[in-house]
Amino acid sequence: MQEHAGNIVFIEDDPHIRKLVKSALEQEGFIVHEAKTAREGVTEAGTRKPDLIILDLGLPDLDGKQVITEIRGWSGVPIVILSARTQESEKVEALDAGADDYLTKPFGMPELLARMRAQLRRHARAAGEGKASGRYRLGDVLVDLPARSVTRNGEALHLTQIEYRLLTTLLRDAGRVITHRQLLVAGWGPSHVEDHHYLRIYMQRLRQKLERDAAQPVHILTEIGVGYRVAEVVGE
Repeated sequence: MQEHAGNIVFIEDDPHIRKLVKSALEQEGFIVHEAKTAREGVTEAGTRKPDLIILDLGLPDLDGKQVITEIRGWSGVPIVILSARTQESEKVEALDAGADDYLTKPFGMPELLARMRAQLRRHARAAGEGKASGRYRLGDVLVDLPARSVTRNGEALHLTQIEYRLLTTLLRDAGRVITHRQLLVAGWGPSHVEDHHYLRIYMQRLRQKLERDAAQPVHILTEIGVGYRVAEVVGE
């Protein structure tokens, strides 16, 4: 008997894509509830209490970003965008509205499944003991948020206040894309949301301190034109 992998609400107006994705997800053990309009999707999200939502932005009744905003008013459920809109501005707006990840059409099912599983793990970790402890491991680096310490193999690493704020913002949503705007607000405040050059400089400094090779980072990853994400971390 197939193990139950999770409860999914899939909001998509294209019947061919709905059928394709539902079939693939059910083969992986997911229970899929379909909705072809934004309003149906919000209703399904409210009644089914899903573990994850897959959302198209181009819906016939409302823009998908409005759906994100509405759901975020009462739920932190992971939302993965599946959309034909490839513009970076669309991705940024959806992520700023509260989406957790963004995949453009055409897409491969293995990548969609991998992104879904990453978000399900992140969400489970957020509710679990590892997240509650506030201790995270990035390779040989240990970040202890309650102690406000960062060490590599037991040796203290010095981070500036801004570097530390950026790192904690990324860690608290490890695996999720954090947009430039969100990081700029966290690091410098809302009056600096256009100062992307500040962010590039400080993210490079963070990588030099935390990565074995800052030129080929494995922990702090760039989402080109959108923002950054921390690869999945181990809660201590």
